[in-house]
Amino acid sequence: MTRIDRRALFASGAAAALLAATGASALPRRGGRLRAALSPDLFDQAVTATLFDNLTEIAADGTLRGELATDWSSDADARVWRFGLRDGVTFHDGTAFDASAVSGLIRNIEVLDPLTLQITLDAPNPSLPYLLAQPGFEVRGATGTGMYEVQKLDEGRHFIGTRVRNHWKQNAGWFDSVEFVQFSADKVRGEALRDGLVDVADVVVLDDYADLRDFQTLPNAHVATHIASRSVTVPVTVGKSWPLDNLRMAERWWMT
Repeated sequence: MTRIDRRALFASGAAAALLAATGASALPRRGGRLRAALSPDLFDQAVTATLFDNLTEIAADGTLRGELATDWSSDADARVWRFGLRDGVTFHDGTAFDASAVSGLIRNIEVLDPLTLQITLDAPNPSLPYLLAQPGFEVRGATGTGMYEVQKLDEGRHFIGTRVRNHWKQNAGWFDSVEFVQFSADKVRGEALRDGLVDVADVVVLDDYADLRDFQTLPNAHVATHIASRSVTVPVTVGKSWPLDNLRMAERWWMT
């Protein structure tokens, strides 16, 4: 299947011509379940990234943008930082998100008001907003604020998440649900993908029994960290900082 950057598609106004030429349904549509076979470390990271949000996010094109934070600024030497937070966000249990929920994220955080926090670093760091987008800096409460909430979680083994209705991210999260299963052996993950039991696996090669025309290597054919079935639509540009589209496959991909 030909993959099309939907942002370019919207901007060009040429959707009809492109769809006629490719025979592809490029526009995202809601529905289906994304199934993934993952190694132990990646399983835990993928579950965390699906349930929780960061203050900032590195987009698929590598640019930095706000997630739970809407804006940020620092003093002249990048040691004292202020972050404005998104209003109207709730945790999965219905609790309102505010600055107090971020208090344990990093050292020396001061809550200035419910939607403003200040971080005072021991040493200047102009890259702090990028740091806060990385795995390990998710904002955690009793539950998360991510696009999917827990339906089932067997720690380290099996996870099912369902999409949160009326989430503040309206233009993402196309799957009705996501399911991650942990397999330690590369061979087992590859066989699960080859046999259609899952849609994506963190393997870099498939065995000789697989028809490679049915799969796509990601983030690209030259540097693969995982392989997905062509039953999943993946935008042309995917995040390359971490595997699985910067661990955000659940909100960025959709079913064909």
